[in-house]
Amino acid sequence: MAVQSKIFSVNKTLKVKGQILHLATPKVMGIVNITPDSFYSGSRFTNISGILKKVESMIDEGADLIDVGGYSSRPGALDITQEEELDRVIPAVTAIRTNFPNAIISIDTFRSRVAREAIREGADMVNDISGGDLDPHMIRTVADLKVPYVAMHMRGTPQTMNQLTQYENVTKEVIDYFQRKLLAFRKAGITDVIVDPGFGFAKTVAQNFELLGSLELFQILERPLLVGLSRKSMIWRTLNSTPELALNGTTALNAIALMKGATLLRVHDVREAREVIQLVSHLQGDR
Repeated sequence: MAVQSKIFSVNKTLKVKGQILHLATPKVMGIVNITPDSFYSGSRFTNISGILKKVESMIDEGADLIDVGGYSSRPGALDITQEEELDRVIPAVTAIRTNFPNAIISIDTFRSRVAREAIREGADMVNDISGGDLDPHMIRTVADLKVPYVAMHMRGTPQTMNQLTQYENVTKEVIDYFQRKLLAFRKAGITDVIVDPGFGFAKTVAQNFELLGSLELFQILERPLLVGLSRKSMIWRTLNSTPELALNGTTALNAIALMKGATLLRVHDVREAREVIQLVSHLQGDR
């Protein structure tokens, strides 16, 4: 017997920009990587004009949030300095805010200084692949900034995570991790937290599918659930393909994630994500 979906059942709002973002219908977060080495070539941008053109396209296609990152977190990616990351993302955040004043901008960083400066330049929330584990000042910084916080599960760093995939029960251990983290966030004063299971981060292909298959269990956390499956290796390795040819597989797995309670989809391809949300919503009776 299939598990009954709890889609749209908890945490239907998020406070962003002093306003309430309603999550009764899942939202789309479009990816803008200001890096020369992100795993998917279609998401790499290195100049402001290209970034603004992409953001405009994403907004036109229905993106609810724009996620700006300057540090490649693909497995084995080169570590860059904080200054280089700032040089990449701060001009981009400033330009996006100036040209798209109503956009909701997320800064994708695990460094508290980058988070603070990006928020000062117009970003609205922080997306941290380490859940505060890679910078001891991040949790306090987010609490002080009073912005929403996406906390992702990862072990180690992008340089070491592929050697840290030993779990007895990956789903249980990731949920246990978030239960501990949510307590720490609450004590620090962070009120708006989104959890991200971290597909592809310190997890094998098989573990990623196990996690997706049990995704409805994350409802126990009673927090919005961000899912980032877009063009990842669990798709293209399984299909013996490439990231460039993984859009169809992404759409298929995003549909499954929505049926199991995903609240936000972080994607490279906004139009397709918006369409799958519309179709799953129709199936669920949100007509």
